[in-house]
Amino acid sequence: MPSSNPGRRLSDIIDMCDDIAAFVADMSDPAALRQDRKTFRAVERCLLIIAEAATKLGPAADALCPGIPWRDVRGLGNVIRHEYDGLDANRIWATVQEDLPPLRAACVAALEKLRH
Repeated sequence: MPSSNPGRRLSDIIDMCDDIAAFVADMSDPAALRQDRKTFRAVERCLLIIAEAATKLGPAADALCPGIPWRDVRGLGNVIRHEYDGLDANRIWATVQEDLPPLRAACVAALEKLRH
C-alpha cells in the first residue's frame, strides 16, 4: 500500500544509503565485504529497508524521482528475501558503489522539493 507520507519514505532511503556508506567506508572491494559477515548482513538489511521504502512510495516514486529504476530497487528486496543463501558480494558491492549514490541524490532532491 502506498505511503501517505512520501517524505518519510524518502528520508528512510537516504538514511539507509548513509548507513551503508558508513558501514563500507573502510572497504576497498567486494572481497572485504564478503569477509566481514556482520557488515555484509547490515548492508543486506539496509538494502531491504530501501526496497520496502520504495515499495511504500508506490507510483509516487516515479513522479518524485524520475529516472530511477524503481522496479529494480523494489526487486532487489525480493532477491535478498528469496535468494538470501546465494547473494553475491560482487553484486551487492556494485549496487552499493554504483546504484546507491544516484538513488540517494535523487531522493535528497525530491525531499527538498516536497519541503518547499
